[in-house]
Formats: sequence, structure tokens, C-alpha cells
Amino acid sequence: MAKATARHILVDTEARCNELKAQIEAGADFAQVAKDNSTCPSGREGGNLGSFGPGQMVKEFDTVVFSAPINVVQGPVKTQFGFHLLEVTSRRD
Repeated sequence: MAKATARHILVDTEARCNELKAQIEAGADFAQVAKDNSTCPSGREGGNLGSFGPGQMVKEFDTVVFSAPINVVQGPVKTQFGFHLLEVTSRRD
């Protein structure tokens, strides 16, 4: 079964998500941006979501996590919780 590890940043607006993505693309540390900005409890851990398989996260997450390139920040991804930046840190099929 496929497994992935990922980290994310959750914020309330698409505009804020885009601002944070620009900061990361300009060299800001993903984990620090997550700690400073994410509204998800995982933010305290640098956005780390640990290891999970297909169907364990919301559909929008699965679509990105099990198709996106490794170590490339994806998003904004809209879910029922808000807007996310996602980074897949590993994946095995």
C-alpha cells in the first residue's frame, strides 16, 4: 500500500496562503513559517503530518500528496478546514 509523509501550513485565506508560499519560495524555512503561521496544531511541529496512506486525509490532500513531486511546495489547496500549503517529504508505492 502507498504511504507518504508530508507537512503543511493551514491558514484562513487564499491570499495569506499565497503570501506564505512566496516567502518559502524566496528561501524562508517551511518549518519556521508553519510554526509562526499555521492554525493547525501540527504547526508546532513545523507542519509535520507524519506518515499516512491513501484515504487517511481529506480527498483534496490525497489528490496532491499521492501525485505531486517530492519536496516541492504545493498550494493553495482548499479544504473544509481552510487553505493549505503542502509539501510531500517522501512517498512509496
